[in-house]
Amino acid sequence: MLSKTAEPAKRTYCVRCQYPQSACVCAAIQPMAVPQQLLVLQHPSEVSHTKNSVRLLRLAIPQTQVVVGESATDFAALRQQLQQTACALVYPADQDAAAPLAKIAADSPIKTLVLLDGTWRKVHRMLCLNPWLLQLPRLSLDIQHGSQYRIRKAKRSDSLSTLEAAVFALKQLQPQLDITPTLNLLDELVAQRLARMPADVRKRY
Repeated sequence: MLSKTAEPAKRTYCVRCQYPQSACVCAAIQPMAVPQQLLVLQHPSEVSHTKNSVRLLRLAIPQTQVVVGESATDFAALRQQLQQTACALVYPADQDAAAPLAKIAADSPIKTLVLLDGTWRKVHRMLCLNPWLLQLPRLSLDIQHGSQYRIRKAKRSDSLSTLEAAVFALKQLQPQLDITPTLNLLDELVAQRLARMPADVRKRY
């Protein structure tokens, strides 16, 4: 008599954080209300990436808006929207940067922070396809420490997760803002991921 092969148990997910129940981070979530809207332009390759930090960012700062795309067509409506608000792009500054943020902020307080979510290569492509982004006022982060999101490696020493870039940018605009709860949420996810790794794999991080 042939026996039926047992089907693997389906993984259950938390209805709030959308992580597997075994990796639920809800206990560490302390939602923040911030003066600026966060607008994340997310490369399509990041949408289903298991180590993407934008899901955490939306849990920590619910007013975060995410628009997925790469080409100018993908962001055409968004471009029109940004023309109606005082905004700044969170990105390293260079000599070709648009008007200094300090001058713009003095004229009109920044209402929207624009962040690009993707690897450096993907972000560079997004900028090439959307040169209008480089005409936005630039907020360049004053990075004192490296990224604490060590489960996702990057080649550049100034790399940060999108969550870190967002809260550090907010802190730069409002020095009194307490961003510790959001960084603690990131730490919780990192700790859980490391705990589930085999010892030999964990050493790489």
